[in-house]
Amino acid sequence: MRNFLLNLLERFETTVHKFNGNGNGNGNGNGKHPIPELIKHELSLENTYFRTTASTTQKTENPLDDSIDRAQRYLINQQNITDGHWVGILEADTTLTSEYIMLMHFLNRVDYEKQGKAVAFLLKQQLTDGGWNIYYGGASEISASVKAYFALKLAGYSENESFMKKAKECILGMGGIMNANCFTKIYLAMFGQVDWQAVPAVPVEMILFPAGFYFSIYEISYWSRCIVVPLSIAIARKPHVTVGDDLLKELYLVPREDVVYRIERDQDGFCWYNFFIDADSIFRRYEQHPIKFIRRIAKKMAEKWLLEHMEKSGGLGAIWPAMINSIFAMKCLDYPDDHPALTAQMKEVEALVIYEGDMLYLQPCVSPVWDTAWSIIAMNDSGIPGSHPVLQKAGKWLLSKEVRDFGDWKLKCKVEEPSGWYFQYANEFYPDTDDTGAVLMALQRVSLPEDMHKEKTLLRALRWLQAMQCDDGGWGAFDRNNNKTILNNIPFADFNALLDPSTSDVTGRCIEFFGRIGFNKTYLNIKKAVEFLKKEQDEDGSWFGRWGSNYIYGTWSVISGLIAVGEDINKAYIKKAIAWLKSVQNSDGGWGETIKSYEDSALKGIGKSTPSQTAWALLTLITAGEIKSSSTERGIDFLLSTQKEDGSWDEREFTATGFPKVFYLKYHMYRNYFPLMALGRYRHFTHKLATSQ
Repeated sequence: MRNFLLNLLERFETTVHKFNGNGNGNGNGNGKHPIPELIKHELSLENTYFRTTASTTQKTENPLDDSIDRAQRYLINQQNITDGHWVGILEADTTLTSEYIMLMHFLNRVDYEKQGKAVAFLLKQQLTDGGWNIYYGGASEISASVKAYFALKLAGYSENESFMKKAKECILGMGGIMNANCFTKIYLAMFGQVDWQAVPAVPVEMILFPAGFYFSIYEISYWSRCIVVPLSIAIARKPHVTVGDDLLKELYLVPREDVVYRIERDQDGFCWYNFFIDADSIFRRYEQHPIKFIRRIAKKMAEKWLLEHMEKSGGLGAIWPAMINSIFAMKCLDYPDDHPALTAQMKEVEALVIYEGDMLYLQPCVSPVWDTAWSIIAMNDSGIPGSHPVLQKAGKWLLSKEVRDFGDWKLKCKVEEPSGWYFQYANEFYPDTDDTGAVLMALQRVSLPEDMHKEKTLLRALRWLQAMQCDDGGWGAFDRNNNKTILNNIPFADFNALLDPSTSDVTGRCIEFFGRIGFNKTYLNIKKAVEFLKKEQDEDGSWFGRWGSNYIYGTWSVISGLIAVGEDINKAYIKKAIAWLKSVQNSDGGWGETIKSYEDSALKGIGKSTPSQTAWALLTLITAGEIKSSSTERGIDFLLSTQKEDGSWDEREFTATGFPKVFYLKYHMYRNYFPLMALGRYRHFTHKLATSQ
């Protein structure tokens, strides 16, 4: 470990000069990279940063040690024994299961046993008011309810069933079928349930815009790109699956033939919203009489893009909506059912199915890289050394998942060698900075043989992560400078996540890694990141969480990064964040935040205590030096008192985010590795504090 770190420090010199941007190396004129306190600690102890004297195999009477021991054992038992990775279930809402039924009927390949299990899940998830929500504890949501109702209709259920009557009344009470979002209407149009006039224009010709053009597909987020390109192919064909065009007539507030499809303009006159409404009107008229040779070229280019981007990926974009849209697209291109590309996508779809007794539901994707990185960090921070076989095996698996090919990101990010990590088992075109930051912090903790070339990998990934920083000082997830906000006015962008701009939580993760290897605020790019985060802070001291719910997650991510790069914990804005976090602690000692805070900021930090959100709050307080505060001790007591005998925790709430206000997630491993991480760090710092006195 000592030789590795010394060699790594030497190899940083060139990279540091570039990152600093002023040729001064560490920004103070001496031209050398400072040996950070973290690495000094590792060099002196020949061990990992959070290593403690507690044994993970020895039973103890200390409640904290016993809790950590049980949590470690539970996590080890969840590890894949073959290759060492971890992966938990990634749960979403019922829309995916509804779409699974719709997909079977679109293909005319209904597996009635699977359909029955999917129906059982939908019926179990139906709320007392008849609708379906998009997160645990949430109110009925119109698009989820319409999709579930339609899926049940496709499965043969009559509108006269009592549960269907309740669903219908609920949907009508929310404005009826025409209040569903654009993607729901597109799917329903394929089945003849809404008119194609209800669907905003998604012209396949947009693939012809060159990279760098303001309206290029590369100016929208990776997930939007992967969803929209195949969907544009399908819309160009306007398929019609015969199931009876009046299957959902009862969900219209007015007779279908009387529906007005005009989009209401903003009354302020010229604005980007009105501009895109006018553009949509023009494109819709063009759709009726497209220029044939241009459309033919566009479809060929879109098909080529589609097939290329399905290579080296667990399905297009390795995410559910892109996968099923690619299937729709290939069928609209007249691919036979046994075409290799089509069968490959179907295989990836089936891999997302979770069977639970007599039910099944769908995951939006899988999270092995993310889960493995955080599991390593939690295990190491709670006392398991980086040389332990459990962590070495996981570290080797993570190394094998490094991206080694250029992806879409290369258009705005100029590096000599590709690197980074994706979220899933395979998604070579789309590594992301959030996973990469977490993986690098995990690999930093693991001792691996020299022939694994960990040093070269870390340096390569470091350069890639540096190059992905946006001009505003922050980091987005998958692209640089994916921030043309006027595009959010495009009519089909109502899923609230067309773009991938810099966010506080991802920026915090990135600078936390840089801080751990010695970068601090004297470096130009770190200084820019800190300034970005200061601008993003809310008045009450909290930060928004783009990828986790919500302000508790964002504040944890940011404070972790700021302290890592040497920000003074006594700075007013840091103290303000800590004060806010303490102010929202629940009476039971834990922390929780409802998903509703994305819609109403008055609810930020408010909600039933959960293990994962309590852990994030504790990690923030511990990082800020609040080891002995009553808030920290009460939070630790909450985790100890709610842990189950097998070492795990229960958590029904959704605490992660796909698209704010539209799509939420529940990582089944969050409730276990984050509490372990918090308990481990608490033990380390209380031990350190005790021995220093």
